[in-house]
Amino acid sequence: MTDTNDQLKPEHFLRADEADDEFFYEQPRLVTHIDDPACDALNNYFRKRLPSDSDLLDLMSSCVSHLPWDLKYKSVTGIGMNQVELDDNTQLTKRLVHNLNNNPILPIADNSFDACILTVSVQYLIHPIQIFREIARVLRPGCRCIISFSNRCFPTKAISLWQQMDDINHAKLVGYYFNEAHAFEAPEFENISPSPDKSDPLFIVTAVTKQN
Repeated sequence: MTDTNDQLKPEHFLRADEADDEFFYEQPRLVTHIDDPACDALNNYFRKRLPSDSDLLDLMSSCVSHLPWDLKYKSVTGIGMNQVELDDNTQLTKRLVHNLNNNPILPIADNSFDACILTVSVQYLIHPIQIFREIARVLRPGCRCIISFSNRCFPTKAISLWQQMDDINHAKLVGYYFNEAHAFEAPEFENISPSPDKSDPLFIVTAVTKQN
């Protein structure tokens, strides 16, 4: 499938490893999942897009949020799969362990955040549209969700459809998730790859919540 206008089917969200994600993420991975130049590019992107007086949601968080170290945000709530990884992330002000593939409902009140970031992990979601609706629910009106992705993944846990697509169609797929949530303005795509052929590529799809 290369046209996201086609209807998504359950088989598109199958994975090579269908065991409960709790087992896969039980072992802490205290590493970044993109290389240093890509990390720097994402850090600089967040610096331009995320004001320091913001309440931020770092969804599918780990030991690093890629936020600028010299900025102190009002709050940063991390929701991830491994307590050790979250505890190692010193930029977080609140930490919640929550498996989105088992339960896509976020344990968060409506209108809690000024922005949501979901970094190099969207390819693992098996209920993406429900989760994008949840992101919109916990964001304040007119606030931004930033989805970033590269060409790396845990292949046994990335959905089948993601692994059939190239980068451009990955962006289209994420845009489709935003559109099908019916809660965001039109998504935008950016290629912020730091150096072609010399570092990991990095792409952004972002959209703001509707204000009505």
